[in-house]
Amino acid sequence: MSSGRVIYMNGEYVPESEAKISVYDSALMFGDMVFEMTRSFNKEQFRLREHLERLYAGIKVLQIPIQMTMDEMEKAVLQVIERNDPFFRADDEHRIMIDVTRGLLSIYEGIDGLRKGPNVVIADFPLRWTVSTMGHLFDSGINAVVPSQRAIPATLLDPKIKNRSRIHYLMANIEVSGYEGKDNWALLLDPDGFVAEGTGDNFFIIKNKTVITPEGRNILRGISRAYIFELCSQLGLSCIEKNIDLYDVYTADEAFMTGTPFCMLPVTALNGNKIGDGAPGFLFGKILGQWSSNVGLDI
Repeated sequence: MSSGRVIYMNGEYVPESEAKISVYDSALMFGDMVFEMTRSFNKEQFRLREHLERLYAGIKVLQIPIQMTMDEMEKAVLQVIERNDPFFRADDEHRIMIDVTRGLLSIYEGIDGLRKGPNVVIADFPLRWTVSTMGHLFDSGINAVVPSQRAIPATLLDPKIKNRSRIHYLMANIEVSGYEGKDNWALLLDPDGFVAEGTGDNFFIIKNKTVITPEGRNILRGISRAYIFELCSQLGLSCIEKNIDLYDVYTADEAFMTGTPFCMLPVTALNGNKIGDGAPGFLFGKILGQWSSNVGLDI
């Protein structure tokens, strides 16, 4: 049964169930795709332009030859939302997924009937699909677990480009899913043993009222991560980048993760050891409260 939702696909709007790319696409062969995922607050997209700027930086570095401008992409996103909103609940927020692939591998371009050139796909689905199971974490927090899988350094595959070549994230999540207890999230170290990032989220600690996050070398420089610096400035808090090792996390007063769908979640333990008093911290709540106030919605 059709959901009624449509997807932007290379200049056309097609039913969600009919959006397809070729099995010979470079994205399927190599994970050769850049992407972005955004969310709304009160149906208004949050930091859409910043997401698009990061997307187009990845397109440039990976030399994907799309003709669509950033302004055209932004317009298409807003049109997708407008077309789909009638099929969303009144309290639903819009979760946008933009995929840009290189298209057919050159060895398959001679096959008759296959579309040539890059693919641009814009999907829109309810945010609750992503976050409906996360609500309790705002009260209980996450246990960050360090798996054997390391983050891939920028010298090998630059994580600042948001790409789909992410099997190392998957392997980390599979390993951590086997740990005892619940609410275990992977926290990756870089090859030098410093804390890098989660598998799709950025990491912060708070020590002596200073908010600290890993340097932006071997991580995805998240849009939510950048917003924390703005929130801290509004609150008069110091927010800095520096190398963090596990000792720093164990001895921190507070810790949290950031990511587009959930904004901020407290990290209350590392490998089962309590961080601070093992509960969401005061400054975490203050920063989250400022974010809620800014967007006019109780996150």
